Amino acid sequence: MSLISRYTKFIPYLYFIAITAYWFTILNKSEGITAYPILLFGIPFLWQIIKPNKNLNLTLGISFVCISSYLILAYLSDILQIVSLSQPVKQLMMYGGLFVFGSLIMALWIIKNSLNKTF
Repeated sequence: MSLISRYTKFIPYLYFIAITAYWFTILNKSEGITAYPILLFGIPFLWQIIKPNKNLNLTLGISFVCISSYLILAYLSDILQIVSLSQPVKQLMMYGGLFVFGSLIMALWIIKNSLNKTF
């Protein structure tokens, strides 16, 4: 049990690395070599696994909480018909719904990790 609790703090970073890899493979099929800069998004998360930094951890957590909150507001505005969105955007929002809420949970988990005394 202590082995599991020791490695659970890495789950959010692995989640964002997996999302980056998935995003890269999808865009690499259609865009080719121009999709490679997407891999740069995974570097800070990989760095947190290899050599943890409390300031980077807090920055990543706050940044992704803000991004996820903004996307949740977009969902709410679509549900409440505040802003009319095009059909491709609505379809993207349908497919990305789990990603948005998963990102919010993982970002809050990253912030929780950075507020712990031992990282």
